[in-house]
Amino acid sequence: MEKKTNFSLSSRLLIIMFLLGVGFVIAAVSSALVIMWQHGLLAGLTLQAVFAFILPAVAAMAIFYRRPFHAMALDCAPSWMSLLVVVLFYIVSLPAMNWLVSANEAMTLPSWMSGIEQWMRIAEDSAADSTRQLLDIHSIGQLLLTIFVVGLMAGVSEEMFFRGALLRTMQDSRMGTHAVVWIVAIIFSAIHLQFYGFIPRMVLGLWLGYLLVWTRCLWVPIIAHTLNNSTVVVFSFLANKGIVPESYGDDLGLPADGGFPWLAILSFAASIALAVWTYYHFCVKERRKEKII
Repeated sequence: MEKKTNFSLSSRLLIIMFLLGVGFVIAAVSSALVIMWQHGLLAGLTLQAVFAFILPAVAAMAIFYRRPFHAMALDCAPSWMSLLVVVLFYIVSLPAMNWLVSANEAMTLPSWMSGIEQWMRIAEDSAADSTRQLLDIHSIGQLLLTIFVVGLMAGVSEEMFFRGALLRTMQDSRMGTHAVVWIVAIIFSAIHLQFYGFIPRMVLGLWLGYLLVWTRCLWVPIIAHTLNNSTVVVFSFLANKGIVPESYGDDLGLPADGGFPWLAILSFAASIALAVWTYYHFCVKERRKEKII
């Protein structure tokens, strides 16, 4: 990545976070103006995607690098193999992720942290109310609009900011790759302020981060993120129509009372195996070919 100027890592991170903060303020003010519209919540999320994530990411990378879209790994096309991996991993990891979600939701804090836990519960309930409103979908038009906002816009904007700007900027430093991927995944999960989904979202962030590092193309984690969000939207629509049971697929991997989570363990092992194969294919096999060529 060709730098424009020799900013230190701390300076670059401060600039990114400053732009993020300014973007959130602009998005909050803009959202307040449209919240009373029929689709005000979706409009507000779109404004947040543009002002809080996309524009700060592009602006920061334009400050740091001569070719910002190249630095963000956007000037590429995902291979068919990377797309196949994204779909397979989503399917294979579903039972393990469901178990993680259930375990995280059952988390309790010590009694001396009851005040913090109460605040976390209030934030979680508020987020859950917003999610229920978003997923109260009953028409094809509303379904397509929600997929566009919750699936595509969220996938593009969050990956552009967290992986395309934050991770790529931190990669261009002396920090180790694994440390960078983990730090960004933790920040990605924390910024959602949904503490009872923190661990599964962090794990998702790890997968998205390694996808970028291994494939060197931001479109791959963008597609993975969009697939994850859009699938939730589609199944919510089908459940609202009575086509599938409510929370369809959410119980996959969860054992009966007192049972051992065999399916979740198998899913976890298969997910690790697929991740290792993905690393080998994109980081070992493909780069050997590049050296030969």
